[in-house]
Amino acid sequence: MVQYVTYIVAVTGGKGGTGKSTIAVNLATTFALRGFKVVLADMDVEAPNDHILFGVQLENQENVYSMIPFFKLDKCIRCGVCSRVCSESAIIISKAGFPFIIPKLCSGCRACKYACPTKAIVEGSKLVGRTYMTNVNINNKNLILVTGELVENEERSFPVSLATRIRAERLQPDILIIDSPPGTSNIVAIALDRADLVIAVTEPTPLGAHDLNLILELVKEMKLKAWVVINKANIGDEGLVVNIVRNFNIPIVSKLPYSEYLIKSYVNGEPLVLTYPETTIATALTELSEQIVKGVMK
Repeated sequence: MVQYVTYIVAVTGGKGGTGKSTIAVNLATTFALRGFKVVLADMDVEAPNDHILFGVQLENQENVYSMIPFFKLDKCIRCGVCSRVCSESAIIISKAGFPFIIPKLCSGCRACKYACPTKAIVEGSKLVGRTYMTNVNINNKNLILVTGELVENEERSFPVSLATRIRAERLQPDILIIDSPPGTSNIVAIALDRADLVIAVTEPTPLGAHDLNLILELVKEMKLKAWVVINKANIGDEGLVVNIVRNFNIPIVSKLPYSEYLIKSYVNGEPLVLTYPETTIATALTELSEQIVKGVMK
């Protein structure tokens, strides 16, 4: 039996709105059409939308919990150690010397529990998010969408991002496509971790170039291989992007034009490469997947 190795392709973009979800969804679709076992992980847990682009409803919910401390006041000696070790200032000491927790500030790191000299802290839990696993029918081919979603009014996205990544990897696909959240924070680092290839999606605008520089700095720090894709390439000044990538010695592998067919595919709830396969932008996306097979999956 053939033993497959999971290849990880992370699609990121620094700023939001560059088109990374569009590219991730369409790349996953093209790989599925090629016969690969594909998992697409939507790790933009604050605003996941890949399921909308596929036109499917999320399924197979699993809750994600974070640790929150509870205090046994009969064991508490009012030393204040728990408050001092809390990097988030989530534990406040009352006038009587007893601690109490501000749940919204707690990151669930357990430092207070480990530091307590009398073991007066026990673990509780709070719901911080959910993950889903949804089968997507791509012309009867195998594609699974794993989605992370932060609960309303929750600010700690790290546990949900990590749970999404773990659930996707456990499926042991041939190819894992990761749709990264915007920015360059620790949750983006989780999405990019161990990627065989990072695709940095940008726009030929001053803001696009600025955020591309930030994400490429992160990629360089993580020592990952990266390609750049210019989306909406026909609406701005490509020279802004060229000047950035030249500094990092990273290739621009594809230029995707702004296209009304992309908007129509959104309305249809179906990937562009399926809805309008003969269009220029669909052809470019298919060629990008071919480049990935040749350039990474050797």
